[in-house]
Amino acid sequence: MKNGMIKVLVIDDSALVRQVLTEILNQDPQISVVGSAADPYIAREKIKALNPDVLTLDVEMPRMDGIAFLRNLMRLRPMPVVMVSSLTEEGAEVTLEALELGAIDFISKPKLDISQGLRTYADELVEKVKIAATARPQVIRRSAPASQQGSSNGVAPAVQRARFSTTDKVIAIGASTGGIEAIHQVLDQLPADAPAVVIAQHIPAGFSAAFAERMNRQTGLMVKEAENGDQLLPGHVYIAPGDQHLLLTRDGARYVCRLDGGPEVNRHRPSVDVLFRSVLEAAGNNAVAALLTGMGTDGAQGLLELRQAGIHTIAQDEASSVVWGMPGEAVRLDAVTQLLSVDQVGEGLLEAMGQK
Repeated sequence: MKNGMIKVLVIDDSALVRQVLTEILNQDPQISVVGSAADPYIAREKIKALNPDVLTLDVEMPRMDGIAFLRNLMRLRPMPVVMVSSLTEEGAEVTLEALELGAIDFISKPKLDISQGLRTYADELVEKVKIAATARPQVIRRSAPASQQGSSNGVAPAVQRARFSTTDKVIAIGASTGGIEAIHQVLDQLPADAPAVVIAQHIPAGFSAAFAERMNRQTGLMVKEAENGDQLLPGHVYIAPGDQHLLLTRDGARYVCRLDGGPEVNRHRPSVDVLFRSVLEAAGNNAVAALLTGMGTDGAQGLLELRQAGIHTIAQDEASSVVWGMPGEAVRLDAVTQLLSVDQVGEGLLEAMGQK
């Protein structure tokens, strides 16, 4: 970026969408759309010629689909990408794949009245392009379990995986930008009989169910979108719906999920702070918590309250975060017991519970 100006290349097969996205982005004084492309082959040449800082990329395009293009891009020339995707079941699945491949974030493309619909997302688009310009694209390589790796901050690596058979223990995780893939990596490190996991990930309503289903297929755990009254069970993961807060409550000796459609907290619903505070109240010292990559500050204050109550707290380190906003704020507040690379967080959570 020269003089703080963010150079953007817009890639979409629709001339209308290219025009609207260009108009929206060029209205911000910090952004300049340096070009557009109707398909990935044209885009490839324009990337070489224009050297943009950020791409907006349509998922469905002729000649080469957005996923194939993104896969090649992240292998050969990793750079920040914001996906433009349709709010459909199929669109959600493809978008999640794009995030796993290294896309920073996405905006939703409306099915009807695209021109006006996109303009309603103008502020969100501008914000996400600015975030992407400062983010670190992560080239995804599945890593070995943390027990086989050294620690990045002097903390001894986790020893033999602890094994659990009780619902008394709870793992709470919060994340935002970059969190889709970070959560995947953490869940990959947990055994099939791990303590129950509750997750607040900033994600639109139309995508949280698809995210849960994808994690259910790709990890060794039972993953679902949380529903009111779900009883927490070992080896199960409960992901907050995209438009509701997830709270942990007690029903006698059992932990139960409760959903709440109340006001946004820290501009988000679900909010990580809401989840963490409910975990503190319901589970106390039977919980551990991790705050992963994400823009903003949501979850940092809740993590601090957990640590002040004597609960082991983990934050993802800067080097492995796409955006070190939320975990960075937690470090600034001294809310973090342990700072770990994302490929060590799962083992760190298990180790912390094994020491209780």
